[in-house]
Amino acid sequence: MPRILTSALFAVAFTSTAALALDSSGTPVVVTPLGSKTTTASGQPIALPQKNVEVQVSAYEIASGATLPVHKHPFPRYAYVQAGTLKVTNVETGASNTYKSGDFIVEMIGQWHQATNIGADPVKLLVIDQVEQGAKNTILKQ
Repeated sequence: MPRILTSALFAVAFTSTAALALDSSGTPVVVTPLGSKTTTASGQPIALPQKNVEVQVSAYEIASGATLPVHKHPFPRYAYVQAGTLKVTNVETGASNTYKSGDFIVEMIGQWHQATNIGADPVKLLVIDQVEQGAKNTILKQ
């Protein structure tokens, strides 16, 4: 397959809502975008770490009825809800958002918030942090 056609197929795959592309052997590859955001859950622009960026990936499981302690993140945190229903409340403003399976979250940066599993099943999250190398991305409120 000519290189230009292959490049065009991948460009379509990454810019449409769902697309079919082909790998180098002609095998179908389905690309389904899961989210695209330019701001956090509270409307802030996403600001990346300025030096020595480290990407951390974690899986979270939050039991039904569990509430996480009040906390904040100094760096960007992204989450994909794999299962369950999660309510996140900004304790500074009182505003809250509810996320369910299939939702993509860009967590607020530097604002105190907490999350509660409001469903009957565990919440399962795939979490990606972008931090300055060696830094932690969760600060608990004392």
